[in-house]
Amino acid sequence: MLGLGVMILTLAIVRGFKQEIREKIRGFSGDMQVVKLDLNNSIENSPFTADNNFVKKAIAVNNIGSVVPFAMKPGIIKTHTEIEGVILKGVDKTYNWAFFKKNLIAGKVLDFTDTVESKKQLLISQLTANRLQLKVGDKILMYFVQVPMRTRAFTITGIYSTGIEDVDKQYVVGDLSLINRLNNWKPDEIGGYEIGINDFDDINNTANNIDNILPTKLKSYTVIENYGVIFGWLDLLDGNTKVVLVLMILVAVINMISALLIMIVERTTMVGMLKAMGASNWAIQKVFLYNAFYLIGLGMLFGNMFGIGIGVFQSQTHFFKLDQASYYMSFVPIQFNWIELLFLNLGTLVICLLVMIGPSMLVTRIEPVKAIQFK
Repeated sequence: MLGLGVMILTLAIVRGFKQEIREKIRGFSGDMQVVKLDLNNSIENSPFTADNNFVKKAIAVNNIGSVVPFAMKPGIIKTHTEIEGVILKGVDKTYNWAFFKKNLIAGKVLDFTDTVESKKQLLISQLTANRLQLKVGDKILMYFVQVPMRTRAFTITGIYSTGIEDVDKQYVVGDLSLINRLNNWKPDEIGGYEIGINDFDDINNTANNIDNILPTKLKSYTVIENYGVIFGWLDLLDGNTKVVLVLMILVAVINMISALLIMIVERTTMVGMLKAMGASNWAIQKVFLYNAFYLIGLGMLFGNMFGIGIGVFQSQTHFFKLDQASYYMSFVPIQFNWIELLFLNLGTLVICLLVMIGPSMLVTRIEPVKAIQFK
């Protein structure tokens, strides 16, 4: 029961953890980004003319959900007492705000109804807000280091928190057209395209399909390449999961072998009498295997109730907490995959039953005469 329960919780927690982290990163930066093909490795994008023909082709690619323009520009936020270096991410009215609305702590997202007012709105992270002691409605100045230096006044319209420090400590979100004007770009120039896909598991094939239709002046990279350290860390969790599963299976198997051997020793006299009455070794083995199957089935039933029960409780209440600074989230995430659970149960049952065959062969070594005299 405990072994199977721990295995169920291990799979659910690791799957939930990977899903939550992946969705946070995808929600902010998209699944793929398309930028100008050049030697520019700085934060600030090189401009290129928006290509509507490419956008139409990309939308037509299987698994593509959205293609929206963006641009990045570093700046310095100054308040009365503090300064903070940030990266302004510029987006337009076509941007999907679902991720930010889900992670909004206070205020609201940018409103592009008034194109003049939208250039004055800014969305910042809770981490930045705490450092600079800002709240929704506060006015700030942001300095953009260029020649000549530019200064713009903003009003804080919303505060978000992704829980990922690499994102929260760096980025603020504003209007793409503002970056366009600050950089003296042409009206139809952008910094890049942010692409969202429907099935993340097929991201490599989708990336190849996008590369096939890219204009020669553009290049693309995936969120996995952009956040390689985080995704590499998530892949390591699969190895930890395998270790836990193997250890729990070993514990369950050792316990069942011990229980079966004890049952056989306790029933030595019964085995001797059955042999004396003409019962074959295999017939007697089956008696013990049936009993072992009953015990395994009972343990698996309670194990599923234990593992799934705790998992459902945690997913509904978020009772067990985490340090968000270390784990990128404030609670232990749970995600069940019922096909995975089915195979886990079947695998546990088959392995335990197969292992039981060996200890049950102890029956063949029991001699009827000695067994009947055994006390």
